[in-house]
Amino acid sequence: MNILLEFFVVTFRVLWAFVLAAAKWLVRPKEKSVAGQVCLITGAGSGLGRLFALEFARRRALLVLWDINTQSNEETAGMVRHIYREMAEEAAAAAPGVAGDGEKDVLPHCNLQVYTYTCDVGKRENVYMTAERVRKEVGEVSVLVNNAGVVSGHHLLECPDELIERTMMVNCHAHFWVTINSFLLPILMLEMNHGHIVTVASSLGLFSTAGVEDYCASKFGAVGFHESLSHELKAAEKDGIKTTLVCPYLVDTGMFRGCRIRKEIEPFLPPLKPEYCVKQAMRAILTDQPMICTPRLMYMVTFMKSILPFEAVVCMYRFLGADKCMYPFIAQRKQATNNNEAKNGI
Repeated sequence: MNILLEFFVVTFRVLWAFVLAAAKWLVRPKEKSVAGQVCLITGAGSGLGRLFALEFARRRALLVLWDINTQSNEETAGMVRHIYREMAEEAAAAAPGVAGDGEKDVLPHCNLQVYTYTCDVGKRENVYMTAERVRKEVGEVSVLVNNAGVVSGHHLLECPDELIERTMMVNCHAHFWVTINSFLLPILMLEMNHGHIVTVASSLGLFSTAGVEDYCASKFGAVGFHESLSHELKAAEKDGIKTTLVCPYLVDTGMFRGCRIRKEIEPFLPPLKPEYCVKQAMRAILTDQPMICTPRLMYMVTFMKSILPFEAVVCMYRFLGADKCMYPFIAQRKQATNNNEAKNGI
């Protein structure tokens, strides 16, 4: 009888979860505040990482920026400081006579700062060393955005082993090194039962296509890592640590420049603007949404891929032009590589 009673309770909770999910579609939840909290973003030097940094800066978070490119990372930091100064000027104008002289008075009331670190997340020891510096120089991280990613741009049979390893290290393995060994298990996030872990994956971590096998495998790994971690936190009753999985469709950042689906379909499913993608992701993060796919059509594609026979999926891919959508991108990357080798006399 106990298991029967528990079955009815579980059934009620499942149905109630559907009701709550539907309610969130109709009534927008209130966004939480991240003001004064330490937010670490990997791959912050460009693309989505830079835009995430600017969005968190506008919400008065203290930023820790990681990127392998020192110059671009410093450029992002300069943009963040500019936002801080604008907010400080607005605050000073709203309360005349409060601000004084000096650099500290230029910053918002919570003395926001931005810290930059040159880090190759594809190298485990580099991650551990940089994480230790962050803990000593900044403090404990409350919001972790695993955003760094790479793509090789080669057909499977033409992709060198070192590029496959690089893709897996940066896009998948780094999530273990950054999240588990550096900022989650050993320190206060678990002890205080507070924090937010964001995994920026891809729609190609939910369904795949030809020509980018290493990238798809790495993103599938990132999705699997994130989902398993989310379940582990629930099993440990650490409900104060929130997780958000971000799976966007093709984003117009230049990473997959040249990728094309069927030309008649493309106007209805164009590459996402990076700003739109990040704003949607920020809304999900700040309302503790477990997962966000953009556009929403990606939810339907994922569902259909799960229930349709494989040959039916192949037919859909061919109709949409998604089966070979990466081929123009790979051809461009190959041509660019050949041109560089010719210029260098290789």
